[in-house]
Amino acid sequence: MKTYKELPDDAGSNIIGQVAAQSDRLQKRLAAVKHTVAIMSGKGGVGKSAITANLAAALALKGNAVGVVDADINGPSLAKMMGVRNAALEYSPAGVTPAVNTLGIKVISMDLLLAEDEAPVLWNAHTQKDAFTWRTTMEVGALREFIGDTEWGVLDYLLLDLPPGTDKLPNVVELLPNLSGVLVVTIPSEVSQFIVKKSLAMAQHILNVPVIGVVENMAFHICRHCGEKEPLFSTDEPCLEGRLASIPFDAKLSYCSDKGTSYVREYPNTPASLALTKVAENMQHFFKEAPQ
Repeated sequence: MKTYKELPDDAGSNIIGQVAAQSDRLQKRLAAVKHTVAIMSGKGGVGKSAITANLAAALALKGNAVGVVDADINGPSLAKMMGVRNAALEYSPAGVTPAVNTLGIKVISMDLLLAEDEAPVLWNAHTQKDAFTWRTTMEVGALREFIGDTEWGVLDYLLLDLPPGTDKLPNVVELLPNLSGVLVVTIPSEVSQFIVKKSLAMAQHILNVPVIGVVENMAFHICRHCGEKEPLFSTDEPCLEGRLASIPFDAKLSYCSDKGTSYVREYPNTPASLALTKVAENMQHFFKEAPQ
């Protein structure tokens, strides 16, 4: 397959020029963002989006200006989790005004562009069975537009909630060569940690992206009767190095995600909220200690 530069004629579409213009616009948007952080898991079902939503809330409650990009184009969920599912995006020559939740967090998600809750994301192609050929390219293009066309303003943190898969981070690094760091979410199961190790290797040894740390979600359950910690997963696998916090399972966190409310604000003194707040504090400390 030929690259763009090898194509003798693009039929007047000026693809190279369009991509270059988008990239330039993206960099200008991010000039006022202090830290861009990708939150990844490698494996689905570990609660990464719920962690992202509540980490954003914890940072905002500490006085930070925060934005969130739902980078899962095909399975967006953050708009619902952050209580902006029915927000109407505003467009102007300067760009798109993102949805803003009750904590002042700015949110952009494909979910805000879909007419109905059950509407899937479909890519233009002669037939949908042929769409896979260009799907990754189109997803990267959509993410570039999400970040570059949105009026973020001045932010302390821009969090990118990546879809599962070890192949997603390279796409983000291509778009954001100055990515500030990566936060990895896992659960205490051998299968999850097996996949997450691949994600860590990709970030550290291949892409050279700073790894902020590992968040162990659903690490245990606290018995409501006796207060003892009870494991949810049976594993002999030791926890991954660089663990920032172990977050216990709490059904109220899932409930808040479904209702679009902030768990860390509604239940600030629960063990899970305290652990999430600790992750936010560790992230702030990471960037204070990082060389400028």
